[in-house]
Amino acid sequence: MSTEPGLGAKPEADEGTTAGGTTETGHLTDRASGAGDGAAGDVRAAGAAESGDTADGEADGADGDESAGAVSGAADSDAASGEGSGEQSAAAAELAAQRIERERIERRKAEKAAPIESGAKLSGKAADLLAAVRAVEGGGKPATTVFAAPEPSPRPAAPAPEPVRRPQPAPAAAGPATETIGAVRRVLADGGAPESLAPQVAAALGEGAETLLREDPWQLLRVTGVRPDQADGFARALLGAECGPDDERRGRAVTGWLLEQAAVAGHTALEMPALTAALARGAVPDPEAAVQDALAEGEALVFRDLLDPGAPEPEDDEEERPVRVLVALERYALAEESLADGLARLVSSVTKDTSDPWEAAAAAASGGAAELARAVAGHGLVLHTGGEAARAEPAALLGAARAAGLRAFAATHTPDGGRRLAGGEGAVGTVADLLSGAAGPGRDTDGALALDLLIVLDAPQLDVEGAAMLVEALPDGARLVLSGDPAALWSAGPGRVFADLLAARVCPQVASRTPDPGPLGELVSGIGVGELTQVEAPGKEVVIVPVRDAGEALHRTVQLVADSVPRAIGVPAGQTVVITPGHGGAAGTRALNAALKERLNPGPGRFGGFDPGDRIVHSPAPGRTVPGEVVTADIDGLHLSCAGAPVVVPKERVEQSVRHGWALTAHQAAGSRWAAAVVVLPGDAVQSLSRPWVYTAFSRAERHLSVVHGVEQALPKAVAEILPKPRTTRLPLLLKTQVPAAD
Repeated sequence: MSTEPGLGAKPEADEGTTAGGTTETGHLTDRASGAGDGAAGDVRAAGAAESGDTADGEADGADGDESAGAVSGAADSDAASGEGSGEQSAAAAELAAQRIERERIERRKAEKAAPIESGAKLSGKAADLLAAVRAVEGGGKPATTVFAAPEPSPRPAAPAPEPVRRPQPAPAAAGPATETIGAVRRVLADGGAPESLAPQVAAALGEGAETLLREDPWQLLRVTGVRPDQADGFARALLGAECGPDDERRGRAVTGWLLEQAAVAGHTALEMPALTAALARGAVPDPEAAVQDALAEGEALVFRDLLDPGAPEPEDDEEERPVRVLVALERYALAEESLADGLARLVSSVTKDTSDPWEAAAAAASGGAAELARAVAGHGLVLHTGGEAARAEPAALLGAARAAGLRAFAATHTPDGGRRLAGGEGAVGTVADLLSGAAGPGRDTDGALALDLLIVLDAPQLDVEGAAMLVEALPDGARLVLSGDPAALWSAGPGRVFADLLAARVCPQVASRTPDPGPLGELVSGIGVGELTQVEAPGKEVVIVPVRDAGEALHRTVQLVADSVPRAIGVPAGQTVVITPGHGGAAGTRALNAALKERLNPGPGRFGGFDPGDRIVHSPAPGRTVPGEVVTADIDGLHLSCAGAPVVVPKERVEQSVRHGWALTAHQAAGSRWAAAVVVLPGDAVQSLSRPWVYTAFSRAERHLSVVHGVEQALPKAVAEILPKPRTTRLPLLLKTQVPAAD
């Protein structure tokens, strides 16, 4: 199975290549012996989020096309200037304008032979979200009302709801028909594209994919990993002389592709100037016309947000208040609107008068958990911040609430997060398991989760689509606690939900005062405030391994995992993780995994590059990464054991969703911890480093941290100066117009 990026290859946005190696130990602030490579890694701005780390095994995005990098960089710059927001009257006017525009779009589509049903192009989480919203509300909404002003429709509480158990996830939707895939394969062959893309193209374009692809070859850009230059070549082969850069089909497709690349970088929307500038760099002759065409076809939505909603109305009626114009894909606009509506409902559905069970839970809690319990007693939404040791506080709240007779549950981002919660009864596994029905309390008669309190740990890892599905599933009157470490990396998917909520100040915020213990806790706490301190580590809790180049970094990393750490620290290789900034390069995840496999589990890779016993990471959906091990393979696919559960990955999905997992990127490792961690910092990955990346990577170790150090003084500089790249989102505006600021 090829790992080289290309047309339709598994996207791996090489956030940085690696360098580094010697054997002496020292301090983190010492200069590494020898000279680092100094070559900037091939950092892909489109796929690299605030850390230079993409969604990795979850949603890596494209290989790093120049246009995508430009739009991501421009969006970061625009977002840095501040979050725009609007007051209620302006928002209502904008929504009314959107309705009129959407009605015009629908009339235009009705004149065509194949009208597009709203939501028909959605897939993955967005399709699940749309289906969930429709199911809960009792019927689908027409497209013209998706962004209309919300009308209150309170969910009547059942007097004694009987939970409806859903022990198994809903069966996956059937894939494309064999005939459709065969027809698409013939079109791809005619255009010189790899025929292996046929299942992905058929899934992305749906029924009639072959006809649509012949009529509009740039629809190939809807397939993850395809770049505009590749789609251009495909279009030239099919259209011949009819193909040109000014083709409106190309302009629409590249507009959508750029918005998707911005989502890979974490944005839920792009400012209009950033989008048109990127289109111009992508050889689109009339960028503004391309955007307007995409809007007219309903492939994107436009919003006008006031830059200063608190400013007084201008005295001159002709004077306009300054706004920022944002363009968003429907799936992310829908998710952000739904999330804001759901949060507003939670906040407003809880009165200040506490009932006896909540008072009892608050009285039973002690220490830091007591403050958290008091806040939860009178509020529908509470934010809790702290490091690893602070997880004991929501765990104590969970126990106190259940002892008081409340239906309280807790969910985490990863299965390992559940292991570390130590909440006993009520800890239901991951958020994905809770929403699918594979774990948790089940649903009440109205389709909402049958609970009174939900605690979500690792909250910074919630992207906007996952958060929207979660909030929509909560009943009126329920309490939601989002707990996490604000210094860690943001979500792999688009949005920055936890950070936006902290900044919006629409609910109580409880900050833990419990520090992480030991040398590792001291080191990580310093990084969180921008200081890379030298810590005393008498038990070899922290070891620095200076390196000179990538070859030495690779050699020393394998030696540490296979020999030094097991022998000196007593942690076996199976409990050690390797974390590196990028997938590519001589010391990226691909090279490290190949070397570690050769040392720890050699084999021919007879199952699509994998052998029984291989350590892997499985990405069942964008934004989710689950570690596991290969068991076997047969006609059904690759059999894995992930978090103790059997998983079968169909053969055609293996290359897209399974990777070797001895070495990970920081985003892949977020939400989990190992007994030992080896963090590889090669000299040519300097551009990928930031304070959140270093904080997340270093804090994955429970007992021992080895740092393969080849970046010299770039490490303390990154910790002190390089903050997360801003993300453009609309959630703060939506919250301000619906939820009053908290006291």
